Amino acid sequence: MTSENLVIDFHVHALESTVFKSSTNKTVFTGFGANPVTEPRPGAKALMDRMFHPELIIEDMDARGIDMSVVTSSTVLQGTSWADAAMDLALCQRCNAQAAEWAVAYPKRLVGSMVLPLQDMERSLKELRRANDQLGLRVINVSSSYQGIYLGDARYNPFWDEVAAKDLTVWVHPEGVEDPWFQNFGLWNSLGQSIEETKCMASLIYNGVMARYQNLKVVMAHGGGYFPHYLGRIDRNAVNRPETVKHLGGQSPRDFLSHFYYDTCVYDPRVLQVLIALVGTDRLVMGSDYPVGEKNPVQWLQQAGLQGDALTAVAGGNAAKLLHISTPNT
Repeated sequence: MTSENLVIDFHVHALESTVFKSSTNKTVFTGFGANPVTEPRPGAKALMDRMFHPELIIEDMDARGIDMSVVTSSTVLQGTSWADAAMDLALCQRCNAQAAEWAVAYPKRLVGSMVLPLQDMERSLKELRRANDQLGLRVINVSSSYQGIYLGDARYNPFWDEVAAKDLTVWVHPEGVEDPWFQNFGLWNSLGQSIEETKCMASLIYNGVMARYQNLKVVMAHGGGYFPHYLGRIDRNAVNRPETVKHLGGQSPRDFLSHFYYDTCVYDPRVLQVLIALVGTDRLVMGSDYPVGEKNPVQWLQQAGLQGDALTAVAGGNAAKLLHISTPNT
């Protein structure tokens, strides 16, 4: 089996016990404490418990035909940006230590990722270098924004400089929208995440980040939210208001769609088909949203019409290239 034949899930969540306990009722899952939870809702506890144990995650991978998984901290449950910068760093370091431990224990099955206290750039850069150079982590799990500042803002330029220099992969998965309105009817999840991803993509494009770093590897969770699907109005605004695209180097926002990668966690095959028509299959990586998403993500890709080389690429080949995976899973 070659790396191109691997089945790789790019959207697999994990929990770290101390970080999870510290973050209880401080994340979007509970309205940042406005709707405190003492026990998970029926059916959720069993799923959440599996996220603490790599052997159980791998057991589920085997049942679903997954060769490798990119494992990331479930920041909607244990995001740490609520903490002061020093505590945020300490909690991130616990997540990163666990990710590295799991990756070392299961090198052919799990790819670890790091989280960073991006409210503090100095601490973040120091931890990025430690997590990469010492722990061997090459994927960075980031939110769409920190303290209301989206990732395209100039304060994050040193971060993007480091990412580009080290050729690291950044996976954007929002910690969650802070507007309390979205707590109604669980809209923080059904609508809010996609809005956050849209705002993040707009920030990275319009502030010129994607124009400055031509080879940046940014993977958007949930297919990039709404941004790829509302290009008509975006195009019209760029024509009517040319000053709004002054940082794009003469290109349009549409041109930058193909600068991103997208995971396939969109839940509706028709939405994925539109995304494929816009960016092609070479910019997609399979994402199941484990443990709450698709139970058979490869079959779901087939239901969306993928087959042959396109299916092979999206199911794992594209991720293998992004992650520099060259050793077959035997």
